[in-house]
Amino acid sequence: MAWYPGAIKMELQPESDAQPAIRPTQFIVHSIVAPWTPERTYEHWKNSTNLESHFGLGYDGRMGQYIGTETRADANAAANRRPDGTGAVSIETASNTSATDPWTPEQVEALVRLGVWLHRTHGIPLRVCRSHSDPGYGYHSLHREWSTSGTACPGRPRIAQFRDEVFPAIVARASGASATPSKEDDMPSAEEVAAEVWRHRLPHPRADITITAATLLRQAWIKVERTEARIVAQAAVIEQLAAALAAHHQEIDPDGLIARIEAAIEGITVRLDVQEES
Repeated sequence: MAWYPGAIKMELQPESDAQPAIRPTQFIVHSIVAPWTPERTYEHWKNSTNLESHFGLGYDGRMGQYIGTETRADANAAANRRPDGTGAVSIETASNTSATDPWTPEQVEALVRLGVWLHRTHGIPLRVCRSHSDPGYGYHSLHREWSTSGTACPGRPRIAQFRDEVFPAIVARASGASATPSKEDDMPSAEEVAAEVWRHRLPHPRADITITAATLLRQAWIKVERTEARIVAQAAVIEQLAAALAAHHQEIDPDGLIARIEAAIEGITVRLDVQEES
């Protein structure tokens, strides 16, 4: 079995020894539909190892490996191990709980590096899988046979990233590895500069620590999602209260009451905005 040097080894037993061997010919990426670290993913699988992948990737780019890449894992249905002994290497990547967020720059970089290593180590060809059994690279929902009941994994934003960023970068790095570097090659690529920007640490606005720009943006996005959910819930409560009042007081117009409440809330929001700008 092969262990990727860029991952933390967290071997799942007895799964690692009990599963049959495979000859890796594919690399399939997933979203785990949870914001889990590699350690949390290991804890989830260590007592219930029936859907594990070979790797787990956190938002910060840290990666864990649970099973050697020449051993079958269970996350890819018909691609786990075929009758000829070939099979897929798979990775679960941290996501939000609806698998609708994009990969972070750290995750993209980690996926690219792993993809290059798999090409060099196992000879996985540098192409997107043209069928469910065709050697190459892909994402979970690319072929129906890779899931037991259909899936949208890893989510639309990540599928777009796979096609536009991750896979092209794997091909570029793997293909250019043996080229003699020129003076221009010493300059960082746009991708490397962007990744470094997102990794740059900034002072935390409310604590005496530093935090990466990517983490700050991710935390802000989480707060926005929670605020939107709270607003929807509050609107539903307001409608229920207005209906309940109207049921007991016929003179109350529920639509008018809702409109007045919404106008009052809007007025508070405007005053807060003015205070912040000043």
